[in-house]
Amino acid sequence: MTKRINIELIFLIGGLIYLAFMNPSETHFSLCPIKNLGFSFCPGCGLGHSISYLFHGQIQESFHHHPLGIFALGVILMRILKLIKIANF
Repeated sequence: MTKRINIELIFLIGGLIYLAFMNPSETHFSLCPIKNLGFSFCPGCGLGHSISYLFHGQIQESFHHHPLGIFALGVILMRILKLIKIANF
């Protein structure tokens, strides 16, 4: 029996790998539609940098970029574990 590939699992793991290896202090292109429309404030912006700073061990800088970064990383990791458990790897 062939197992179906879970796209959500691939994207979550791939995203965390990207955040682990990116340099959070550099600026980069943003996919945020609110920022791209020209608004200066977005409640979600900074979350990726916050998680990246966590991977680099800079907890204070992580909190400065987004106070919910630690919580978001926990939620993502729990979702990954749940998807792996569902897939019976």
